[in-house]
Amino acid sequence: ASCLVGSEMCIRDRSKYFTPYVAGIEDVCLSVIQAIKGDCEQKVLCFNHEKGNISLKVSGVEVIRADTFGEFARQPISIAYFFLLKKYIQTFQPDIIHLHVPNPLICAYVMFVIPRRIELVVHWHSDIVVQPFIYTFFKPIEKWILKRAHKILITSPIYGEKSDPLRPFRDKFVVLPNIVFQNKMDIVQDDSKRIEQLKEKYNNKPLVFFMGRHVPYKGLEYLIKSEAYIESDCKILIAGSGPLTEKLKMMTSSERIEFIGRIPDNDIRIYMSAAVIFAFPSITKNEAFGVALAEAMYCRAVPVTFTIDGSGVNWVNLNGVTGIEVANKDYLAFAVAIDKLLCNDVLRQKYSDNARQRVLDMFTIPVIKPILKQLYRL
Repeated sequence: ASCLVGSEMCIRDRSKYFTPYVAGIEDVCLSVIQAIKGDCEQKVLCFNHEKGNISLKVSGVEVIRADTFGEFARQPISIAYFFLLKKYIQTFQPDIIHLHVPNPLICAYVMFVIPRRIELVVHWHSDIVVQPFIYTFFKPIEKWILKRAHKILITSPIYGEKSDPLRPFRDKFVVLPNIVFQNKMDIVQDDSKRIEQLKEKYNNKPLVFFMGRHVPYKGLEYLIKSEAYIESDCKILIAGSGPLTEKLKMMTSSERIEFIGRIPDNDIRIYMSAAVIFAFPSITKNEAFGVALAEAMYCRAVPVTFTIDGSGVNWVNLNGVTGIEVANKDYLAFAVAIDKLLCNDVLRQKYSDNARQRVLDMFTIPVIKPILKQLYRL
């Protein structure tokens, strides 16, 4: 995903797809666009998850989707993207390109077509943790992109300091945390009634909630293993889906765990507000920040996380302040942490209040927008 931004105009080239495609980087790109909508002219160039080139308006912003003809190692392949990128650089003439990475193919395209007059802002979402063979070939391009960048946006100070590719470019860092939209997560209209109905559905047992893709780095197997050691009465709800869903279901024998599938966007705040604990068992740096983690904290669900070396997760959730952090993959300690919160209402309330306040202080539009406006000189 990349974005071309200027003092009066800005383009965004998405690294992969764009809303309504649901994924972490896609959501972040949309949130940044919405944060400065109206302050400059914006366009989005992204991959099309269907065939053909199309142009449409999303949230009042033109989105150009480039035809793709396949995917390799999770990288969409598109020749059309190159020519569209070249075209819009010439016709739109942006002052700044905002490039969301990782995205090897688009980094290569940008390297070949970006004029010297255009500033490059690199929005670093994650190191390439898996696929080391492919990374060997991409590494020189990545290094060129980072050298060419005027600014490098990191979602947390921890990630920037611990990232091997980024460490030589500390002087370019700008910390830009991911955004929690209050209007998306605030309780409105009949939400209170819906929250009570959800609690009643599960016999008013304390709810431990997980939401995310069912992929290896999310560490769901450790949440499932921890259930056997949670002594307090509770119900564990696992939302989302993915390639590991069926395998995870097969390893689940307890009636306390329920897989509820993907929940509609309008129901996310209902589940997070009904939950007393947000289980976030991610185990690798693929989890660079955790937008869902921050959203749950805003809704006062107290997080339990693993320590992930170099990940912003442990900057979003402060151990002993906003929630509890335990040793990576230690499902016994994970269970103990959940029990500790379920058994201590005073402690849980303290963490709950602190969690919401941290999001208000760090991860909302009133805090993030001035950073973006200064970055884009708006």
